[in-house]
Amino acid sequence: MTSTTPKKSPNIGAIVIITIAVGLNLVIAKMMANWSYSWFPPQASSAAPYVDDLFALETGIGSFIFFGCTGFMGWVLLFNRAGKYDESDGAPIEGNTKLEITWTIIPLVTVFLIATYSMNVNMKLQTLGPKHKYAIGTDPTVLIAKDPKADIGPIDVIARQWSWEFIYPNGVRSSELHLPVDQRVNFRLISEDVIHSFFVPAFRLKQDIIPGSIISYSLTPTKEGRFRLRDAMFSGAYFSQNQTNVVVESEATYTNWLKTTASQPLQPGLDPGRALYDRRLARGDKGWATVPPAPPPQVNDPGDPSIPHDA
Repeated sequence: MTSTTPKKSPNIGAIVIITIAVGLNLVIAKMMANWSYSWFPPQASSAAPYVDDLFALETGIGSFIFFGCTGFMGWVLLFNRAGKYDESDGAPIEGNTKLEITWTIIPLVTVFLIATYSMNVNMKLQTLGPKHKYAIGTDPTVLIAKDPKADIGPIDVIARQWSWEFIYPNGVRSSELHLPVDQRVNFRLISEDVIHSFFVPAFRLKQDIIPGSIISYSLTPTKEGRFRLRDAMFSGAYFSQNQTNVVVESEATYTNWLKTTASQPLQPGLDPGRALYDRRLARGDKGWATVPPAPPPQVNDPGDPSIPHDA
């Protein structure tokens, strides 16, 4: 006479609880992904939506994993904890091959999907804002031809310790960057000393500026306003002050600004690090070694740093 082991029926209660928990976790992850859009400045360039969508996707996936793991640990602590005086060892559970394969395949597929989506976003950004690097001394006419889709430019962006200077095709110089909205703009990024970084958070774009090179770089602003340009690369004692405004305006306003500014005489531009350096000298030039700020650039329009910026 043979005995058969009764077949275990599925634990319906556990399945229901897990299904509800996963569904609730998906809802929370989706809410976190949507909420992440509000963590950024307003979208002000054609590249911004792609960057924000990628960040939202990663936030949603990260939230699902985080709340899933912490929720599972919380459930164990509340409902599967040992008794108050139970000091015995847990049951010696051997490896579960199916479970190990599952928790290896799912993260692997997830990482590959994120990588694929990230590469697609990166290729899209390359199309929206192509960049090329040239050695100093390259014929500037070659640079102009590298982005035939550009509507404006090239505009020279000159970074130094610690100020910005912008030179437009008609020769106008300014300490604030003026751009027409919905027009593709080509820049020539130049450093006069060390490595700097052209970073406008509202544009979601950042490009390092390498000394000894000229970098042709393009972008398309899509929202009018005043946005902050920051030097995101440590370049010395006062690099955090190396900021200025990017003024995005209508095409008519931009054209009128160029025409009006061209008739203004050259004058000292913004020199945001000078006040801190002068204060250092007044206190006896003590502290870590630093270099004196470069003289302020001579520009037609120094801008007005007292006007609030939008982002």
